[in-house]
Amino acid sequence: MSEKVMNRWLVVLGAVLIQLALGAIYAWSVFTPNLKSSGWSAADTQYVFSAGLVTFAIIMVFAGRMMPKFGPRKLAISGGVVLGLGYLVAGLMKTTDFLPIFILVGIVGGAGIGLAYVVPVAVGTRWFPDKKGLIMGLAVAGFGFGATGWVKAAGAWGHLIENMGISTTFVIYGAAFLVMVVLGGLFMVFPPEGWKPEGWNPPAEKSGVAASGSVNFTSLQMLKTPQFFMIFFCFVAGGGAGLMSIGLMKLYPMQALQANGLSEAAASAAAGTAMAVFFSLANGLGRIGWGAMSDKLGRKLSIVIMLATQGLIVLAFPKMAGSENLLFLGAAIIGFNFGGNFALFPSITADTFGNKFVGQNYPWVFLAYGVGGIAGPIMGGKLGGMGNFPLAFTISGGAVLVAAVVAALIKPAKLAE
Repeated sequence: MSEKVMNRWLVVLGAVLIQLALGAIYAWSVFTPNLKSSGWSAADTQYVFSAGLVTFAIIMVFAGRMMPKFGPRKLAISGGVVLGLGYLVAGLMKTTDFLPIFILVGIVGGAGIGLAYVVPVAVGTRWFPDKKGLIMGLAVAGFGFGATGWVKAAGAWGHLIENMGISTTFVIYGAAFLVMVVLGGLFMVFPPEGWKPEGWNPPAEKSGVAASGSVNFTSLQMLKTPQFFMIFFCFVAGGGAGLMSIGLMKLYPMQALQANGLSEAAASAAAGTAMAVFFSLANGLGRIGWGAMSDKLGRKLSIVIMLATQGLIVLAFPKMAGSENLLFLGAAIIGFNFGGNFALFPSITADTFGNKFVGQNYPWVFLAYGVGGIAGPIMGGKLGGMGNFPLAFTISGGAVLVAAVVAALIKPAKLAE
């Protein structure tokens, strides 16, 4: 009697539910004005956000190593419980006290995100070897769109902070995160050994070459390959350029637009629209769009095109920032390509180093995002502080173009004999 196999699209439903909740990390900015008015410094608010990002990236490496022992379902559910309880308990604390919120939202919340984030990547890759790019895009799009939803629920749409206060909003969010990730986690199971989609045949192995995920590297084997470092550098450059642009997307266009005759209020409104509408929506759509395109074009070519267009538009951005329409276009393209990183890099990790251990391997690649997240914004902040915004975009755009060349040179990885 043949084993009954779950409908694989339930994995996508579970992945989106999980990632919608995990996107909370990028909604932190909605809390910062009220925290500052209650006595926090601007630096304090950024410490919480930075702690969340760093903890997220580090714990993700450990989560990948824990997955074979505990399984994806338990790992995802534990991430939801940790994330949810972090926010729930934070809601019971005084929001004027920095340290408890730093620990509970930054470190505990970041740890919960790190535990759960890699699970949909690993499970989706195994269920959809025929549509890796699209599935990665759909899963991580939830992360991008989730951030926008949580910001709007607390602010302009739901007015949760205004009507209920930060503490109650933390409690509501903690409960929502816990429920969503636990529900999504129930669908996080690997397919039966040897299962493959109907009508799909894996590419043949060719003398140790990992063709589209057919040869499986352990993390130790992967870390010894030049391909890992090439992919890592490309992610550093692509992610860093996007994060630097996010940091300057409000301040620099305001300055450029005012220099071209717009009033401060009009310039502020235009810069806000560029970030909150054009960049944010394109960021979510880019994850799906680049993921789907990479299934047709191939992962390597897609990354080369994405990085090349990103490098050119980042170089051109200082000329675009002073015109409203060009600003919106630039913000949309940068956002679209930035989102593409999160669909293409897990997919090329699976293609290059195998589907089986992608849950253990991709966290090492994802550390590149942390490196880019430190290098890009710090460079942008320092040069911006000296009034030299164009140089920041020139350096960043140049680095991304170099990454496009590096991506073009990536060859299939071979297991050592």
